[in-house]
Amino acid sequence: MKSGDDLSAQLRRIDGKGYKAYNDIQGSYNFRDYSLHLDHVQADPFAAPSRVRVQVDQRKAGFPASSYRSKSREIALRDYLTREFSQACRKYFRGNRGTGNSGVICIDLPGQEILERSSFFVTDSQVEARFTMGLPAYGRRIAGKQAESMFFEELPRIIYASLFFKDLDHEELVRHVETSEDADYLREKLAELGLVAFVAQGAVLPRESGIELRPLNKGRVVAFEPPESFNVEIELPNRGKITGMGIPRGVTLIVGGGYHGKSTLLHALELGVYNHVPGDGREFVITDPLAVKIRAEDGRSISKVDISPFITNLPFGKDTVGFSSEDASGSTSQAANTIEALEVGAQVLLIDEDTSATNFMIRDHRMQELVSKEQEPITPFIDKIQQLYKEKGVSTILVIGGSGDYFDVADHVICMVEYRPQDVTGRAREIAEKYRAERKAEGGEGFGDITARIPIADSLDPSRGRRPVKISAKGRETILFGRHLIELQAVEQLVDPSQTKAIGDAIHFAAKIMDGSRALAEIITEVLAEIAEGGLDVLNPRPMGDYAVFRGLELAAAINRLRSLRVKHV
Repeated sequence: MKSGDDLSAQLRRIDGKGYKAYNDIQGSYNFRDYSLHLDHVQADPFAAPSRVRVQVDQRKAGFPASSYRSKSREIALRDYLTREFSQACRKYFRGNRGTGNSGVICIDLPGQEILERSSFFVTDSQVEARFTMGLPAYGRRIAGKQAESMFFEELPRIIYASLFFKDLDHEELVRHVETSEDADYLREKLAELGLVAFVAQGAVLPRESGIELRPLNKGRVVAFEPPESFNVEIELPNRGKITGMGIPRGVTLIVGGGYHGKSTLLHALELGVYNHVPGDGREFVITDPLAVKIRAEDGRSISKVDISPFITNLPFGKDTVGFSSEDASGSTSQAANTIEALEVGAQVLLIDEDTSATNFMIRDHRMQELVSKEQEPITPFIDKIQQLYKEKGVSTILVIGGSGDYFDVADHVICMVEYRPQDVTGRAREIAEKYRAERKAEGGEGFGDITARIPIADSLDPSRGRRPVKISAKGRETILFGRHLIELQAVEQLVDPSQTKAIGDAIHFAAKIMDGSRALAEIITEVLAEIAEGGLDVLNPRPMGDYAVFRGLELAAAINRLRSLRVKHV
């Protein structure tokens, strides 16, 4: 391995040359306390920045084994170090020096969620950080002196501020790791307690704004206070006893007036599948890991989904056992979203009437009188919701404010009043009994089958023009996969662009193990197992620093939205 002196000499030698001469510095260099690896050097100052890794021997880094002794702690520690590295980048950044991305040092920046990432690794032998550097230039001429300053002045300060245990805030680090570990423990206890979700007393659910995801801290902030009848006490390994609202299995309605916090609670539950950083306010808002948000999604493509539990007898004999569409309606898209989630193992459905198709959710008795069932292809969700729980074991949490008919099928009803939940289950049952619904149940004798589908590998083709593989994430909501855009705006539990990037490459990885005989759910399970064993690096032969772990539910959602997808039924 070359030395740091060799890197310095190289930078001086190529100073002022054309930008491509930066290729000469690609390789590995040994410094006093760490090794530096330039894995990929950008071809142009306006191109994506160069990919760099730093490795520190654990004997020098000094992280106690207790800080990463379990998978839960390891993920939280890696998340914490990524944040520290990013903060140090901002602290020691001297500003752009030249054209394009010149002078920028940055790492994949986490949000409010604690996710397993490929930006940092901690083992018994070493600590590794993966980040990018914008190698400086003026025009397209190398700014060697500025590059030398980056490598020998700024980068060492960043490294010593984030990769060595002795230089970190130990109390803050421990709080970060233990908070995440407690959240994982609580999530694992949900099933044992007969719960699908838990919201801690004192949680702060509202966010500053629709685009600012930090907790609201101005004006009147209402801390969460569980109703006594839903109160659950749990002993956590680090924090000790906490109390909060436990939402049992079954059908739970969240009702209340407008602007009283119904959707805010549901949104917190949606993101309760992830751990959150200390101070987020939702650290102990915990949801079943197989909970999925379901909504209508006009215009999406659908490939041979059996939506017959909800929709049958379409005009002109259109098939609903293998329903396909390039431009689905609100009701057919919501039916497909539901079935696709169930197909890959969803255990809890999270639904807000505001983002649902009305005709998918309810058909009142007056409409039943006017339009007979023989003329109506849609069986509304109200008539399937209890079948789904009793036959498939799938619970539903539903925000609803416009149809009291759902009182007839609810196991629990929570009313939000000025952001405070109240148990109104008894009152809802009294009302349901007093005003017996005149509508007729249309759900039939059972929910129906969930038909497994087998994806055809060659329909997941990432090639584009002369490029055999062209995959790139465009923020959190879009993946360019070969010639096709995968639109993920309606997949609301994706929280980070790095998850989307990883999913794009995971689709290509999944296609390689499709053999024409295995169902989508089996393929998703195998992809997740490969990642669990080998880490996110299995998705790419090059070391990538901007992946974040995703759930199988979101990987399946992305595959299902690929417009070239072809499937066959098992």
